Amino acid sequence: MIILVVNAGSSSLKYQLFDMDKELVLAKGLCDRIGLPGSLIKHKTFDKRSAEKEIEMKNHKDAIAALIRVLTHEEYGVIKSLDEISAVGHRVVHGGEKFFKSVILDDEVMKAIKECVELAPLHNPPNITGIEACQHIMGNVPQVAVFDTAFHQTMPQKAYIYALPYEYYQKYKVRKYGFHGTSHKYVSERAAALLGSPYDKLKIVTCHLGNGSSIAAVDCGKTVDTSMGFTPLDGLPMGTRCGTIDPAVVTFLMNKENMSPEQMDTIMNKKSGVLAISGVSSDFRDLDNAVAQGNERAALALEVFAYSVKKFIGAYACAMGGLDVIVFTAGIGENNPQMRKNICAGLEFLGVEIDDEKNAERGFEIDISTEKAKVRTLVIPTNEELAIAKETKKLVSC
Repeated sequence: MIILVVNAGSSSLKYQLFDMDKELVLAKGLCDRIGLPGSLIKHKTFDKRSAEKEIEMKNHKDAIAALIRVLTHEEYGVIKSLDEISAVGHRVVHGGEKFFKSVILDDEVMKAIKECVELAPLHNPPNITGIEACQHIMGNVPQVAVFDTAFHQTMPQKAYIYALPYEYYQKYKVRKYGFHGTSHKYVSERAAALLGSPYDKLKIVTCHLGNGSSIAAVDCGKTVDTSMGFTPLDGLPMGTRCGTIDPAVVTFLMNKENMSPEQMDTIMNKKSGVLAISGVSSDFRDLDNAVAQGNERAALALEVFAYSVKKFIGAYACAMGGLDVIVFTAGIGENNPQMRKNICAGLEFLGVEIDDEKNAERGFEIDISTEKAKVRTLVIPTNEELAIAKETKKLVSC
C-alpha cells in the first residue's frame, strides 16, 4: 500500500511517500514559498536521486499538482501514476475535544476541523488548505486526518481543567490540550517494543525536545498529563517561547510597556525562551558554542531549560505513582548528549542512571542507561510521518 503523508504550512508543504508493505520512504520533499516569488520544490528519493526546481506555485493546489508531477516524473519519480497512491494522511494540529483518534475525512469532519480554527489560528487554516488541495487534485483518494492533540485526549479532567471561571470552559473550551501527540505516541510505543515490555504496563515520560518542546506522562499507554496547554506556549521554555510564567507578568508588562495583546503575544511566542535569556540565539547549537566561549547568559539559558525538563520528569513520576522509562526525542533530545546528561543529573533517587559512553551516541535508537539503573533512559528518533502513515493505513484498510 502506497501512502502519501502531507504536512501543510501557510507557505510550505512537506511530503513523504511511503511503501507501507515495507515501511519504506520512497520519496520526500518540500514545496516552499507557496504563493510567494521564487517558489520551489525540493525532492529526494530512497535511492538518492534528487531534484530542486523553481516552479510557480500560487497556492496549495499548485503545490499538490507539482508534487504529483515530481513523484511520477520519468527521471526522478518513484511511481508511475497517481492511481498507485492508496490514501493521503494529513497532519492536523488541533482537533479540540472533538477528536480523540485519527479519522477518515468527510464533510462532517471538515466542518468540525474548521470549528477548531479559533483554537489554533496559525496552524489549522494551512492544514485545512492542504486537505482541500489534495481533495481537489486527487479526487476520490481517501484522505485521513491525524491530530496532534488526539493522543492527549485521555487526560483526566483534573489534569486538563484550568482554575478559571468554569463558564469559560463551557463557552470557549478553554482547557489544556497538549501538542506533539503523534510524536509522544510513536516514541512511547517504540520504547515498549525496544524493551520487550507490554505497553499497557509501563509508566513512561516522553521528552520531545526541539525548538518547540513538550513533556508527556504516558501511564499504561495513555497520556495522563502533558506540559503544553491551551496553546503550545505553555510548559517548558523553548527556542523563542517563554513557557510557564506567572500570568500576572502579562498584564504588568502590557501596562508598563503600553503593549497591545498582539504585541504581548509576539513577545511571548517569538522573542522569549532561550533566545531572550541568552541574547544569542534560539538554536541550542549556537548556545553550546557561546558557552564554550564563556558566555554566561547562554550557559544560564541552557541551565534553565534542563532544570525545567527535570522538574516535569519528577512531577510526572509523582502523577503516575512511579516511573519505568524516560524517552528523549526530537532535535535536542536526539542529538544533544550534554543536555540529556544535565537533565538526568540529580534524578538518581528515582532510579535514573545513564552511561556516559552510551549517551555520547546520537541519531539512532539506544538505551543509554547503566546496567544497574532501575529506570531505563532511551533515545528514540521520532518519526511523525511514519506514525501518520501507519494511522492512515489502519483506517483505510478497515
